Amino acid sequence: MAPAKQTPAFEKAIKDSRNLKAKPDNDELLELYSLFKQGTQDPPFAEAPKPGMFDLTGKAKYNAWQKVADSGMKPEEAQQKYVKLVNSLKEKYGFEG
Repeated sequence: MAPAKQTPAFEKAIKDSRNLKAKPDNDELLELYSLFKQGTQDPPFAEAPKPGMFDLTGKAKYNAWQKVADSGMKPEEAQQKYVKLVNSLKEKYGFEG
């Protein structure tokens, strides 16, 4: 399966997420990660390697992505939710654009 086609709004949100004035909390970061991975499908979840037993951060990220993947969310929907989340984080934390 090829990576999902990224919309211009999604690509802009990816760049914007790197310019927040403050770091989002862990739950927000996990949501960003899971929506990003589902939105890009690079690699698809089924082909993604599982993290090692002692990789707690990797496990948290993998589990967050698995939750989104198991919900049946399509890449296009994940991209839309990612854009919406980044916009709300820009309001919450400020943005250096």
